[in-house]
Amino acid sequence: MALIEDPTPPANTPEFTVSELSGAVKRTVEGEFSHVRVRGEISRVSRPSSGHLYFDLKDDRSVLAAICWKGQAARLTARPEDGMEVVATGRLTTFPGQSKYQMIVDDLAPAGVGALMAMLDKRRRALAAEGLFDDARKRPLPFLPDVIGVITSPSGAVIRDILHRLRDRFPRTVLVWPVAVQGDRCAPDVARAIAGFNALPPGGPVPRPDLLIVARGGGSIEDLWGFNDEAVVRAAAASAIPLISAVGHETDTTLIDHAADWRAPTPTAAAERAVPVRLDLSALVADLSARQSRAVVQRAAQHHARVADLSRALPRPEVLLAQAAQRLDALAARLPRALTALVTRQRATLARLSPRPALLQARAGEARRRLTGLAPRLDQAPARALRQATDRLPPLTARLTPAMVRLLARQADRLATAARLLGSLGYQATLQRGYVVVHADGKLVTRAGPARVARQIMLTFADGTVTVGGKPPGRKASGDPGPEQGSLL
Repeated sequence: MALIEDPTPPANTPEFTVSELSGAVKRTVEGEFSHVRVRGEISRVSRPSSGHLYFDLKDDRSVLAAICWKGQAARLTARPEDGMEVVATGRLTTFPGQSKYQMIVDDLAPAGVGALMAMLDKRRRALAAEGLFDDARKRPLPFLPDVIGVITSPSGAVIRDILHRLRDRFPRTVLVWPVAVQGDRCAPDVARAIAGFNALPPGGPVPRPDLLIVARGGGSIEDLWGFNDEAVVRAAAASAIPLISAVGHETDTTLIDHAADWRAPTPTAAAERAVPVRLDLSALVADLSARQSRAVVQRAAQHHARVADLSRALPRPEVLLAQAAQRLDALAARLPRALTALVTRQRATLARLSPRPALLQARAGEARRRLTGLAPRLDQAPARALRQATDRLPPLTARLTPAMVRLLARQADRLATAARLLGSLGYQATLQRGYVVVHADGKLVTRAGPARVARQIMLTFADGTVTVGGKPPGRKASGDPGPEQGSLL
């Protein structure tokens, strides 16, 4: 018999550790919900650097945590965004570290067209509020681009239609940037292609396009969803190269259509808008050339008619020249008589002046003889001789005609100039400073050699001449030559 009674009755419930209980719950949840499809609205989307996707699926009452691993996230047909209503396919599991359950998502699909359109409209309003769709920022397309960049799938019928249409209208250089036109790779590929074409430098090894065309054939809204991506819209709005959007058929509308500079209903229409028809241009040029020729001819005819009209109001040229011709005839008739009278008057004047030339010649000869007599004295005193000569000229000029006076004045000026030049350049001034002019046997010498062998040397000083050896100047030679004079040098 126990002295103290145990108050806790024995229990049959087994005891679990926390890990054991968490593992049991995990197995139960995964076993019961190994494949589920859950419809809800996405919120709190997180994309860490690991590449996994974390988000919540919620409705008006509950929230379910969801995760999509990195490998599966790259294959999702729809990229999760806040506010997007989707149907997620996957399985439920637990996270023992936080005592919570979550859904491992294998695929996401929009929850119907209505949900996609609602999300599309919401995105369109947000981008339009930023001004990405404004008409003011749209650029005009070039009339005839040299290089056209096409962003599309290289294996589809779209690129063949565009190339065929360009070749028929006006062949141009075409650069194709291959991209995926649907699926999860569509949006990043198209955005990179637009940015890549804009990054090409002008004049580089790869020609920079003058026009871009983003093209894709028709399809459902899910197929065209990549062209509604925000990255694609922003790349199209930021493109410095004019861009044509040709996504889908006429009834298909995507957000890139609003951001592009021109929206074409089909890829073929985009090619038609890109280039004109060469034959039409040739015909237009020919028509304009013909119109220009006709306009030039018509303008010339109008000017000719105008000149003809104005010429009728003017007098005839012969009338304008008649009086001048008559005056010319009258003057021509008077010209011989005038010339005869002029010759007669000049002959009479010459006859009156005929005795005077002999007197003038005599006086000029006398003046010449006087000047010749003064020439030796000009070497020693050019100024005095010139002054005396000019003093004697005034009595003579008083009886000369004005023409002779001017002639003599000019001659006197020339004589004075020559005298001044002679005084400055003559050697007499040099002799005054102690120099001597040496003549050996009658020849001017400037070296000692000829003087040593000469028989007669004449030395010219400032005040006279000294002869050494030979016969003295001005004296006849005698039979006895006398003793030989030695050399002074």
